[in-house]
Amino acid sequence: MNDVSTSDQQLINQCLAGETDAFGVLVTRYEERLYGTLVHMVGSAHEARDVVQEAFVLAFQKLKTFRQESAFYSWLFRIAYNTAISRHRRSRPGMASVDAIRDKTGTEPTDSRPESDPAYRLHTSETQALVSAALEELAEDFRTVIILREMEGLSYEEIAELVACPVGTVRSRIHRARSELREKLARALTNER
Repeated sequence: MNDVSTSDQQLINQCLAGETDAFGVLVTRYEERLYGTLVHMVGSAHEARDVVQEAFVLAFQKLKTFRQESAFYSWLFRIAYNTAISRHRRSRPGMASVDAIRDKTGTEPTDSRPESDPAYRLHTSETQALVSAALEELAEDFRTVIILREMEGLSYEEIAELVACPVGTVRSRIHRARSELREKLARALTNER
């Protein structure tokens, strides 16, 4: 059943035919990717896990409505994105500090490369922390599109479909997000000196 060559559509068809184990293969296939994207969007590892779980439950319940007009992951991400927005609207947390967000995620940005120079790792860790902090300061609309473009590598058209807005708006938001990130990072680097 866990055959990598089995397409998403074949797994969906099997699930709709009553072989619900096929949906487990889809979960295994996309769970970590979805989580990795959402943790940056929602700012909390715990919240991202909850959104992923809720999104898969909703996707399973709505599987009959999947029309194959887009990739399964795009459809699933759209469900997760809407779930995250709904949860955010219900909770409306106040502004959190970078330290609070770091505490929530339970992880410190790290360099996964095996360089052994402690100064290099320290510099890299500081840079990643600065980028993460700047990213967290962006408005949700800008943060979402920049994460989808730069971290997920999605095209403008795919992003437009996922966030339900015109491609031109996506381009504009990405441009503005990049500009704001540059400004925030420049200020942060100037303040460090």
